[in-house]
Amino acid sequence: MVQQVTKGIKISVETNFEGSFYKNYKIQYAFGYTVTIENQSKDSVQLNARHWEILDALNNVEIVAGEGVIGKKPVIKPGESHTYTSGCLLSSPFGAMQGFYSMVNFTTTKKFDVTIPTFKLSAPFAVN
Repeated sequence: MVQQVTKGIKISVETNFEGSFYKNYKIQYAFGYTVTIENQSKDSVQLNARHWEILDALNNVEIVAGEGVIGKKPVIKPGESHTYTSGCLLSSPFGAMQGFYSMVNFTTTKKFDVTIPTFKLSAPFAVN
């Protein structure tokens, strides 16, 4: 698990390998990840958007950006957390993801970004 705190918001990420399959005559490696967003600040915040950089071992980079996470824009009160699970496909058995969440502080109405720490994706069969 990787963790990082930015402006009182703690991001924790756990990953798992889901399997591989062929799509359009190319092998794809499926990975799942579970993110917990914990509000350790004194103000309520809302997650409005996400920005991901997904890198595979073949130096392919995919940028994924959009509103919310899995169709939600959660409001997280002080001391509370929001957990969700999602996934990605890679063209190699190794890769990494990193990014940030765009949030708003309800007390100050200021927007701010929260870093999603870099986490590795690796298929267990490919690890020495």
